[in-house]
Amino acid sequence: MPELPEVETVRRGLQPVLEGGRIIRVETRRPDLRFPFPDNFTERLTGRRVLSLGRRAKYLTAHVEDGLVLICHLGMSGSFRIERDGDTTTPGTFHHERSKAEAHDHVVFHVASPEEDVARIIFNDPRRFGFMLFAEGNANDHPMLSGLGVEPTGNTLSGKLLANLFAGRKAPLKAALLDQKLIAGLGNIYVSEALWRAGLSPLRSTGSIVARGKKSAEICEKLATAIRGVIAEAIEAGGSSLRDYVHTDGSMGYFQHSFSVYNREGEACPKPGCDGHILRIVQSGRSTFYCPTCQH
Repeated sequence: MPELPEVETVRRGLQPVLEGGRIIRVETRRPDLRFPFPDNFTERLTGRRVLSLGRRAKYLTAHVEDGLVLICHLGMSGSFRIERDGDTTTPGTFHHERSKAEAHDHVVFHVASPEEDVARIIFNDPRRFGFMLFAEGNANDHPMLSGLGVEPTGNTLSGKLLANLFAGRKAPLKAALLDQKLIAGLGNIYVSEALWRAGLSPLRSTGSIVARGKKSAEICEKLATAIRGVIAEAIEAGGSSLRDYVHTDGSMGYFQHSFSVYNREGEACPKPGCDGHILRIVQSGRSTFYCPTCQH
């Protein structure tokens, strides 16, 4: 499933075309994705201008006129593609090519820019785990968004905040970082990377990093810095480029070439001075990659 950096890259790719544009027509080529489309889906969007395009955790939020908000989730294989003036090419160097088969083009937004140039924004989703829902007014009150935790992209995610969130918790540290009610948008890839940077084992008890006084504050701050750093670098690089992920222009992200532990089982740990090797274990059905030599 795309993680926060991938979704943010999609948002940035869509923004120049969608934000400020007027939706002149919407095509739905099936009655549902993961969930049925909302009642009067096409009618409620047609003719409305998109005021802003946002992101909350792994959700895209398109704020349109009259207080309507379209909430989109990419699911496992969803992507947006932009087409203009009959040009259906998708420029960029592909690492893992994404489906562009018309059979999986389930929603098409025809959008006129302020200059009245028309683009087609196409949602393609072979597995149909993505979805589109409506919220009215404040999107953060919608059930899909209301219980989400802090975003990991700004200074709000501090060592002090992590200490408060983790106090008294006995679950493994990785499980706590994947809890969307605590920190919104973190996924399997970037949690593995952040824990390696912070030198923390994914197996250790969450509460153990907040039970050592001054040392605890240092550990929590180091982890917060690692999380913010790995997410910021991934956004800047354009995402992870794993499996189905693709930019809105069809090109792939390349952050995966900077992965230190993820998907590197058996390789030497790249941390200077460490002679360990990367292990792969399974936690709650998900692969975890870490170095048992330098992560404690």
